[in-house]
Amino acid sequence: MALALYAPGLGYYANASRKFGAMPSSGSDFVTAPEMTPLFGQALAVQVADALQATGTDEIWEFGAGSGALASQLLRSLQSNVRRYTIVEVSASLRERQQAALAAFGDRVQWADALPEQMRGVLVGNEVLDAMPVKLLQRLGGAWHERGVAANGEALVFADQPTGLRPPVDVAGDHDYLTEIHPQAEAFIRTLADRLQQGAAFFLDYGFPEAEYYHSQRHMGTVMCHRGHLVDPDPLEAPGEKDITAHVNFTGLALAAQEAGLATLGYTSQGRFLINCGIVARMEQAPLTERTAAQRLLAEHEMGELFKVIAFHKGTCWDAIGFRQGDRTGRL
Repeated sequence: MALALYAPGLGYYANASRKFGAMPSSGSDFVTAPEMTPLFGQALAVQVADALQATGTDEIWEFGAGSGALASQLLRSLQSNVRRYTIVEVSASLRERQQAALAAFGDRVQWADALPEQMRGVLVGNEVLDAMPVKLLQRLGGAWHERGVAANGEALVFADQPTGLRPPVDVAGDHDYLTEIHPQAEAFIRTLADRLQQGAAFFLDYGFPEAEYYHSQRHMGTVMCHRGHLVDPDPLEAPGEKDITAHVNFTGLALAAQEAGLATLGYTSQGRFLINCGIVARMEQAPLTERTAAQRLLAEHEMGELFKVIAFHKGTCWDAIGFRQGDRTGRL
């Protein structure tokens, strides 16, 4: 997964293919919330403004900024509240696209390919955790194996080897079972905990708490691929030409943060979070096309329930706007 996504010049996020767009006719592979409607970024900006004030900071860090749409929406909404907006981006082609899209904001926007030793501000990541490489674990005949990749002539095939690795909780039953563990995403959260001196971090992504993630009926895992706005389950087909993702285990992230000294500020569904941040009032004033798109962000059968929002903070806790109703932290 790491090679298929990030190998220099060859990986999906390292090549020049168009990735983000509303329709397949654009040559894109998938659409994210900021490309669907600016109401997403405007609502998120309400929470970001709240966090900037509560933490006494004036800087935003965004991880994996995609087309730059979310950065533009946040900067336009927050204006002078943001002194500097830093995008941490590993893809050179996406960085070029972001620089073109955000040129109007001048030197307020900066880019980095690594984290500094110390950070202050509000951190944002929309659909970035799902693209962090996972390890696949396969239970076969009651024994756990790590699933790797081998060459069979010119073809790539899965190859399983016995392993001492286990999911973080026991999976009920003795049936064959495929799942993932997320050491890279959890290490990323620990790094943020170590380097964030004052501020908060907000991550929006699709996934589940641990009890749902490792449910006995979720026996095929969550790894999936996106290409041409279609979904398929085969990451070995056309490596480097399509996105590969896995759902997020939000409990694992919260535990990694807690162990590293970063407290959980809140956890809820994307739909509830955006409603708390006032998106409904904004929809009433928006054109029909934007209202329709925003409904997809909120509806339980679309993105409103599958997508979650988790937030962490370093410093004094406060009553964050996005979690004032429907906070599910207790379910983690």
